[in-house]
Amino acid sequence: MTTATAPAVDSEKTTRNRRRPARPGTGAGRPGFAWAAPAAVFFGLFALVPLLLVVVLSFTRWNGLGSPEFAGLENWNKLLDDPVMVKSLWLSLVLTVLGVLVQTPLSILLGVWAAGHQRNRAVLSAIYFVPLLLSITAVSVLWRALLDPNFGIPSQATWLFGDGNLFGVQTSALGVLVLVSTWQFTPLHTLLYQGATRAIPQVLYQAAQIDGAGRVRQFFHITLPQLRNTVVTSTILMVVGGLTTFDTVLILTQGGPGTDTTNSAYYMYQKAFKSFDFGTASAIALLLVLVASLVSLVMVRLSGYDKMRSTMEGV
Repeated sequence: MTTATAPAVDSEKTTRNRRRPARPGTGAGRPGFAWAAPAAVFFGLFALVPLLLVVVLSFTRWNGLGSPEFAGLENWNKLLDDPVMVKSLWLSLVLTVLGVLVQTPLSILLGVWAAGHQRNRAVLSAIYFVPLLLSITAVSVLWRALLDPNFGIPSQATWLFGDGNLFGVQTSALGVLVLVSTWQFTPLHTLLYQGATRAIPQVLYQAAQIDGAGRVRQFFHITLPQLRNTVVTSTILMVVGGLTTFDTVLILTQGGPGTDTTNSAYYMYQKAFKSFDFGTASAIALLLVLVASLVSLVMVRLSGYDKMRSTMEGV
């Protein structure tokens, strides 16, 4: 009798153990905090500590030499009364919005195309992703040479570009900044949409084909809704990148003509390394962090991204 019931008892214990969640530190289940400790320390040293120092400096007067002097809200009051600062914030928002409006549809279309099985798709995709491998500085220098009003393409096509000085008018200068950013960063967002498109279950398209839906209808009724999370993620990256654009402005326009392309990140550079007013520059930096964080949170909230849940929760 005892021998006959032993396997049943062992089977019951095994089933119970399988249902029981793993305890932390037992080697099963999700990794413990120790796995995240190196990343947390790295983030604290190179993100939180510098941010804390910027907060402190924003309430001081400091030219880079000697010891900072406490100034209270002096730097913040100067920013509120500075017309260039207000204009720079507006230009940052304009560049960000234009970047999102141009890059998002291009990235979606190219990403969906790259996820397919067209002939020579891999070769064409590899060529298209080359700008992503180049540094922002290299890309800006390249386009500065190509668009030079004296020796570049505009000087050889005056019928299209007029006098050829695209950097001498605010509208065309902003257009150049958007063009260069689009040329370099669209491949990154294309990769995001390519991966997300390949993750869409093929059974959805098969069912749509049975119902008689064509490619255009499948794109708008299946592909786009399934890419909702990726659209939010990609847009947040574009917004944060657009608000902090600096290298492109420094090399292509240097904030000109006048201050017509001086965005907040470039104005921060001018205050810090040309005027040696590190207190005001720190206040601008902190303001950029606050604006970028606020915009990102609003986007996440309005899109419902924070309420979405994945069926795969990771390790």
